[in-house]
Amino acid sequence: MAYKIIAEKCNGCGSCEFECPNRAITAKGAIFVINPGKCTECKGIFPTPQCAATCPVPKCCVQA
Repeated sequence: MAYKIIAEKCNGCGSCEFECPNRAITAKGAIFVINPGKCTECKGIFPTPQCAATCPVPKCCVQA
């Protein structure tokens, strides 16, 4: 499973991009997207996915 960013909720702040240990998050125009092939949900690295933990918008980064 991978996480995804709900485009309608993303405010483009970029906090998730810098916290992703797998570099799975990139900018696509004014929003950010998660590459599901690179996303490991931070398993084995952090106790919780860092994109969801650092995102200031509730339920913007969610499990796909």
